[in-house]
Amino acid sequence: MENTNYAIETNNLSIHYGNFTAVKGVNMKVERQKITAIIGPSGCGKSTLLRAFNRMNDFVPSCHVTGELLLDNQNLYGKNVDPVEVRRKIGMVFQKPNPFPKSIYENIAWGARINGFKGKMDELVEQSLRSAALWDEVKDKLQQSAYALSGGQQQRLCIARTIAIQPEIILMDEPASALDPISTLRIEELMQELKKNYTILIVTHNMQQAARASDYTAMMMIDDQRAGGVIEFDDTKAIFTRPKDKRTEDYVTGRFG
Repeated sequence: MENTNYAIETNNLSIHYGNFTAVKGVNMKVERQKITAIIGPSGCGKSTLLRAFNRMNDFVPSCHVTGELLLDNQNLYGKNVDPVEVRRKIGMVFQKPNPFPKSIYENIAWGARINGFKGKMDELVEQSLRSAALWDEVKDKLQQSAYALSGGQQQRLCIARTIAIQPEIILMDEPASALDPISTLRIEELMQELKKNYTILIVTHNMQQAARASDYTAMMMIDDQRAGGVIEFDDTKAIFTRPKDKRTEDYVTGRFG
């Protein structure tokens, strides 16, 4: 009987590049319609772990994954699983805004179209832009280049583009690190709206952002073999006020990392 509270689960998930193990033995249960932050020092495998959730690491020829990653009780690394379908269910927003060199409208429509969307495209574009809190700013310039938007607007456009393919989960890799403080807060407010309908996983270097924006936090650290792993996973308040691991306490209070 599947537990409907969890959107995704990992069982002893490890990520290897050739003979090198980059991330080792991760066990996480990610709750539906919550924001889970992944934090830890540079080089501990946060982005590598995040990219494993939608098989982005498949693009690195030497990379292979062991253990299980379960979505709706299906192992996403099983033999008959189509990675393209995985990426439709689990969308990704990258660190730097990366709109397509197309119009604002086509940025939304193109991805939906190649994923077989058959409904009313104008409605999908509007709804996606509304969901990303961008519609009011761009509704009169949908045919203009996406490159004409500010950095913060471009990032919200990339979020709208992800929403348009109707995923279950949205991954965000440092989504605000290239943005100014005002745009950063807009993205954080947007995440709170989006979690009503989506499960969100976010990698962030920003401790205040993790504390403000997330419901749960996974703390990663490197071991003696240079492999990253999750050393503590709990609700965010506990991680920041009552961490069980001394290394977590040192990191979140700024004494390490």
